[in-house]
Amino acid sequence: MQEGEMDDNNRQLLCSSWGNCLHVVEDINRFPPYKEKYQHNFIIMIHEVLKHEAHLFDDDEKRFLELFDSLPDDSQRLLIRLYTRKGPWFRMANVSYPEISDSNNAIEELHDAGYVCLFQSKGPSKCEVDEVMNALTVLELRQIPMLPSMLLERSGICVRVSCTADLLLWRVQRLFFLNGEQDLSSFLLVDLGLVKYPNYTCNTSLPIFRNRNDLLAYEEALDVAEMMDQSLDANDLDTVMRCIEISDDSMSSSCKNISQTPFPDAATFLSCFTASWVYSKVVTLGVSFFECEQRYGDAVRLLKGLLKRITCDGRRGYWTLRLSIDLEHMGYINESLLVAEEGLLDPWVRAGSKLALQKRVLRLGKPPRRWKTPSFAKSINRSIKEVHVMGRPLNCETGMKIRFYGYDGEQCGVEQLALQHYAEEGGWKGVHAESGIWLTIFGLVMWDVIFADIPNVFRTKFQTAPLDLNTDRFYMERESLIEAHLQKICEGMAEEILIKSWQSHEGMACRGVNWERHSLTDLRAAVLCIGGSCLVSLCRHLAQDYRSWSSGMPDLLIWRFRGGETDGGEAKLVEVKSARDRLSEQQRAWLLLLMDCGFAVEVCKVSPMPPSI
Repeated sequence: MQEGEMDDNNRQLLCSSWGNCLHVVEDINRFPPYKEKYQHNFIIMIHEVLKHEAHLFDDDEKRFLELFDSLPDDSQRLLIRLYTRKGPWFRMANVSYPEISDSNNAIEELHDAGYVCLFQSKGPSKCEVDEVMNALTVLELRQIPMLPSMLLERSGICVRVSCTADLLLWRVQRLFFLNGEQDLSSFLLVDLGLVKYPNYTCNTSLPIFRNRNDLLAYEEALDVAEMMDQSLDANDLDTVMRCIEISDDSMSSSCKNISQTPFPDAATFLSCFTASWVYSKVVTLGVSFFECEQRYGDAVRLLKGLLKRITCDGRRGYWTLRLSIDLEHMGYINESLLVAEEGLLDPWVRAGSKLALQKRVLRLGKPPRRWKTPSFAKSINRSIKEVHVMGRPLNCETGMKIRFYGYDGEQCGVEQLALQHYAEEGGWKGVHAESGIWLTIFGLVMWDVIFADIPNVFRTKFQTAPLDLNTDRFYMERESLIEAHLQKICEGMAEEILIKSWQSHEGMACRGVNWERHSLTDLRAAVLCIGGSCLVSLCRHLAQDYRSWSSGMPDLLIWRFRGGETDGGEAKLVEVKSARDRLSEQQRAWLLLLMDCGFAVEVCKVSPMPPSI
């Protein structure tokens, strides 16, 4: 075929293949095949961060990181090995790896470059002594007094990653993965084929941190947040109070509220990488702490500060609800009612929080405080169908979750007993999955939308979802794409889309999708019986507000065909409760929403049989 005869698809394929070839050649030149895989990955991580985030490091830090490239292979490998091990100190006698030919020489080179520190006879500090003791066995500790010289005699020379290297490599790792959950092991999981990430385009035009000061402030906030978590676990109340004070003061001293981020409106989802956002999480924990201590005045002070400073955030519903509740605890009923009423006018108050505030307004706003019944009263007071199931209890002890004997005589919980009841009474099939099966269906049928090429939402190759999924921007940036896709589902293409997505992406890590728990057979049956109209409504709600609607779904999804699959079917969502359980506000909000979407919903109350039966 002559070039002029080549069609557009073939031309694009040729260009793409040639680009891949050039990329492979470049990779081979930069990372020769004799390098260990983990070494190769580590170098990629440093190169990528220095390429895209160089403005966040000062000259000395950049030189320090760039120096890694000039180190011999043995030194590079040993540093990575030490960095990924639990330390901080390691006995030189135990530092040995098959791919490192001369560990002693590598240690010397790393020490000269400032990447490691040594514990030896040159006057170790008390801190070093305490840390090195952790490298000894219990028997060795019993055999020596607390003297540095004798400790050194027992331990021999010890090595640790230097504080400078530890800090900078931690920073590189966080900037590369953009979270504190993933680390170098993510590379390993991919290399071993244990985790597969979706295919998407990393199209970045905005930096996450404008400058070094923003990054350092963010890191300092993370330190405070970590300290808060540790102090709550250890019941260290003094430190908890200090963390709350630091966070509240830091937010107060900021001249800009959290909605006025350095990002344009289309990228406000990146505000979670600001110090103010992290401090707001600590303050929110502080609210819960004060409420547990019945210090409602302090909780109210923090909540008012959050609501004043943070004007655009999905957490406003929770904060408003807690403020109204705490004011009522303090006896300020009129103010509590006013807060609830004003909260209902806030576009950021949604889902379960909105329903809870509506119920508070109805309860607190009776004459003589309010004479007019709100327009939403009829809607939220709608009755939800209930069915009652009797079960033979295995235990009825107070404070314990009741277990039952199922229809098959085996022990089971209330949800399994309910599934058996529906199977026995109406031939229903189904799963106890709460939100899990719905998020799986959403992830599969909306896969192409979730991983569409949108600027700045994909920044690493290790993401399971775009960065804006939990924000309003997800729908706003993709509205035309989403609505066109939902139209196909409405026209009856849901099963076809589901099957194609499963076959193309099976096993890939996507937020919400659980490949092991739900079979394609069950998912196909569920989608067919749910019907296009109901599925479209649910997917649209998740696309518009994934954060609010990705939890709290009813316990069971059950379905049945009227005849064969071609005859259509029906589906039902069931919230299962024991006799003494009540619906949460989020659960009731879900059931009412699902009723509005056209779903059949009901609450299944499971009660133990009376002893006489």
